[in-house]
Order: sequence, then C-alpha cells, then structure tokens
Amino acid sequence: MLLRRVARPLLAAPFVYDGVQAALHPDEHVEAARGLADQATDRLGVARLTDAHLTLAVRAHGGLTAVLGVALGAGFLPRLASLKLAALALPLAVVHQPFTAKGPERAEKTAKFVRALGAVGGALLAGLDTEGKPGLSWRVSNARRLKAQKAHKAHPAA
Repeated sequence: MLLRRVARPLLAAPFVYDGVQAALHPDEHVEAARGLADQATDRLGVARLTDAHLTLAVRAHGGLTAVLGVALGAGFLPRLASLKLAALALPLAVVHQPFTAKGPERAEKTAKFVRALGAVGGALLAGLDTEGKPGLSWRVSNARRLKAQKAHKAHPAA
C-alpha cells in the first residue's frame, strides 16, 4: 500500500537521525545515560561503567538504532526492525523521564520523554502491522478450527 511506503520512512527518519547523532557525537548522550547506568550498576552490585565504556555503549546503541531505522525505512523486515526500535527507544524514555527534574530542566526532559514515548508507540504500531494479512494467532486458531471441522465431518456421530 502506498501509505506504508510513505509512512515507514517518515517513522524511520527520527530513529536514523538520532542514531547517527549518538554514534558521531556521544558526549551529550553519555551525560544523559550516566544516571541510569550508575543506578543499574549499583543495583546489580557491579562496578560503575567508565566514560569509555559508556561512550562505547552509546555509540553501539546509536549505530544499531540507525541501522534498524534504515531497515524500517527501506522496508527490509519492517516488523522486526520496528519492534527492535521500540525496545531500543524504551531506555531513552527512562533516561529522559522528567519526574525527578526541577525548573527549566524539567520542561526539556518532558519534551524528550514525550518524544521517546511517541517513538515507542509508533514503532510498536509499525511492528504489529500485518499489512492486511492475518496474524500468526489468527492463522493458528483458524487451522485448529478447520482441523476440528474436518474431524467432525469424518466422524459426525462422535
């Protein structure tokens, strides 16, 4: 459908842009991720990540986000790419949650948080789009129903 050919690249564009920016210029993203990374390592009881490790993680996350965004935009395994993009966007929503911020920082974090939630929602919708074809659960239930009908026709007295 023409709409999907237009909508998928439009949905993919922010993922590609953000991923490339994170991969090429990780400093801002490292700063944002520092709090979440420190919380996670403290709860797990392991040593905190160094700046080099966190920079590598941010670059890897950005690169993977950009690659999956290109795959979604190009229509290459779009459902799988969309679901993986949704999973990759969730940590960004957590990093930018505005509930602990104060003052002008809260407004900035709120905007980024809402954008991240929108990206997750859009990616989930794209990942669940079956393009008008029946989904796996319908196909399984339909196959069971057809099998039961055949068995009933073969042995109507049962």
